[in-house]
Amino acid sequence: MRNLGGLLRVFIGKAGGAAVTFNLALGWARERRRRPDDALFEDGLTKMNQSCKVTVSMQRTLVIAMGLVLTLSLGGGSAAAQTKRSITLDECIQLALEHNLDIRIERVMPRIARLSLENAYSAYDPTFNSSFGHTSSSSPSGVDPQGRSYAPTETRKDSFSFGLSGLGPLGENYRLSANFNDTYGTRPGSALDWSDPYYVTNNFEFINPAWGPASVRTLQPGVRSVSNPFRTADGFVGFSISQPLMKNFWIDGARLNVILRRKDIKSSEQDYRRVVISTISAVQQAYYSLIAAREAVKVREMALELSEELLRENRKRIEVGVLAPLDEKQAESEVAASRAALLGAQNDVRTAQNALKKLITDNWDDWKDYDLEPAEKLSSVVQVFNRQDSWSKGLTMRPELIRARIELEKNYVTLKYDRNQLYPQLDLVGSFGLAGSGNEFSDALGVISDRSNPTYGFGLQLSMPLSRRAARTSYRLTKENIEQALLALKKLEQDILVEIDNAIAQAQTSFQQVEATRASRQYAEAALEAERKKLESGKSTNFEVIRLQRDLTQRRYEELAALVQYNTALVRLAQAEGSTLDQHGINLQIK
Repeated sequence: MRNLGGLLRVFIGKAGGAAVTFNLALGWARERRRRPDDALFEDGLTKMNQSCKVTVSMQRTLVIAMGLVLTLSLGGGSAAAQTKRSITLDECIQLALEHNLDIRIERVMPRIARLSLENAYSAYDPTFNSSFGHTSSSSPSGVDPQGRSYAPTETRKDSFSFGLSGLGPLGENYRLSANFNDTYGTRPGSALDWSDPYYVTNNFEFINPAWGPASVRTLQPGVRSVSNPFRTADGFVGFSISQPLMKNFWIDGARLNVILRRKDIKSSEQDYRRVVISTISAVQQAYYSLIAAREAVKVREMALELSEELLRENRKRIEVGVLAPLDEKQAESEVAASRAALLGAQNDVRTAQNALKKLITDNWDDWKDYDLEPAEKLSSVVQVFNRQDSWSKGLTMRPELIRARIELEKNYVTLKYDRNQLYPQLDLVGSFGLAGSGNEFSDALGVISDRSNPTYGFGLQLSMPLSRRAARTSYRLTKENIEQALLALKKLEQDILVEIDNAIAQAQTSFQQVEATRASRQYAEAALEAERKKLESGKSTNFEVIRLQRDLTQRRYEELAALVQYNTALVRLAQAEGSTLDQHGINLQIK
């Protein structure tokens, strides 16, 4: 602004060094709002009459310079050519539902919540485990204290086990298991043991004809003994279970997590609805703002046309000697101010377009060259308001309120879990299995299949901490959280009722303002027309006509603002009720 003032001073200097107040041109509308009685304008004209000593050509040069400077400063250079596109409100809403980044971001959250629920169910996934091992051991031969010799021992063992364990829906822990062992090797023979292929007595070797050849080893000179091969197999298949009877019976950590994750899905869906409602409301308001911005340009264009028409008429009267040259300067100043205001209104259109484009696209580059033209007009359709009906909608449809109730439900579930954790751990345990053994692996399996060697057991296990400080503290903490959540829910309900009441009052007031401002604008048009006729007959002044022109522009702005406020109030009322989606026939499919 400092550079603008400097540039203006250069032009003024070239025009003859006249001292003219810059705010008279730039701040016309602003000062008009602050002083509707036009005292500032009248004072300025008086000072100009007293101090301006410039010629008509210098004054015209000054007005042209002001218009040029304002064009350069407010226009910011020539804009790139844009493609005009007519667009309806329904099109904007549909584009926002598909491309708005806030909606797309929030749309992911229900899917994340469902994945979290799936992850919570993984606590019930059974676990398979297995193992295989091989061991080998040996001991040397020798002579026992009685002088009897014994052969060396070699033992090898192959072990294999597998099992399935997991958590059940009632908090029970179960396990299915099976293990098998195959043991083989050599061991010393026993004296007078006819079950061995060899037996030794008095250091003489005898052969059992029922067995094949045995290995004979020399332990020491003159002493002989036998190492006998052997092989045994055994196996076990069983089932065990541990069922909580007190703590973790009604609810445990896994079930708590599943319930909370389910409610998180509902919460995320309400968050998604809230964002969609908020975005659609923002699209509506941006659309109405764009309509208003374009209408404001038309208002400024009409104001400029009126001021230019007055300037032309004044010049004709000056030529015939009816008006003084100063009256032409007043009209020229009004033309410059109208042009500056028009530039500002055109810039407001660009700003309003950008606000709408940002809401309906996820790729700004695709829309930057479009000149959006709303296909609809602002209207003031009469609405019948029912406070009780709106309150009922707000208390049942507002996503924020529904989500708060879901969070309260989560607290109650957590309280139920914390209360259950106060009980001691009492578990009913039981097991059942089948065992088998034999010389071969198949023999052991056969015995197990026959179920001839069952084993079972049952009992109770009690575990109780001497101090339950952690459980008691958690329980009390959850109760405090519930009390806080109840108060927050009550406050939210009250806020919604007040918000709806304010929205209804605003809508009613705005509708009345539409009617009042429309009448005010009509009266201003009639007053200006009458004053122009008086000026033509010499019964009025140029100043009065300019004042009434500015009054008419202000009345048109006020009517336009009232229309925007009324339509915006209806949007906010629907948002406060949570009925925005219903009003537009939108059924969200949350996947």
